[in-house]
Amino acid sequence: MIGIIKEKFENIPSLVVVDSTKQREALPTVIFFHGFTSAKEHNLTIAFLLAEKGYRVVLPDSELHGDREQETTELKRQISFWDIVLNNVKELEIIKQILDDENLILDGRIGVAGTSMGGITTSAALSQYEWIKSAVILMGSPRITTFAKTLVESFKKEGDLPITDEQIAALYNQLETCDLSLQPEKLNERPLLFWHGQQDAVVPFDHSYTFYDEVKQDYSNPEAIQFIKEQNAGHKVSRNAVLELVKWFEKYL
Repeated sequence: MIGIIKEKFENIPSLVVVDSTKQREALPTVIFFHGFTSAKEHNLTIAFLLAEKGYRVVLPDSELHGDREQETTELKRQISFWDIVLNNVKELEIIKQILDDENLILDGRIGVAGTSMGGITTSAALSQYEWIKSAVILMGSPRITTFAKTLVESFKKEGDLPITDEQIAALYNQLETCDLSLQPEKLNERPLLFWHGQQDAVVPFDHSYTFYDEVKQDYSNPEAIQFIKEQNAGHKVSRNAVLELVKWFEKYL
């Protein structure tokens, strides 16, 4: 039987999805980050399918989302987008360390994945943590500084931003430190799967596809980096994408 357990990793509310009979055993583990305005519960389908295959899956709530949602305006949440991503990257290490301390990760086999904002988090995390063994980016961008600049310009056209140019410049500097497109060597040939709909109007398809096209030549095993595109898909993960994610971790984790 697959169990869903509410847990807190320090102050991070999360769901852990795992075979109930193996709850305290060391298992290959996937940490999956949700998208913007979503929450941990929305990815239970993915977690269930992975847990059926013998994985432990951790679904954390991002800051200002799910159980951490606060009374805030939509504009404030949007302006906080990149702070949330950067915080996700920090909290990923916290979750991993707690799992390590409890001897719950089998042979260091830990994967990271996410949807949209969660995919962006995954790409940033790959630039920071060598211990990530395999990853899946669903409709996320590895070009986070470029994407941030695009969003800022879009906000500016709609009206005045409630942050200064100095704050914006400081944000760009922060993002550059974990921008995978600026340090692709950090991939170090780790298995990486992209999925992206070609009609995505939220996260640019070209950000992930051009990056993939650039870095695939760095892989001695071309099978270890793959890009699945769906011609008629927009900003919504398809069932095919979910099944491919499960197959990817089965093969590479």
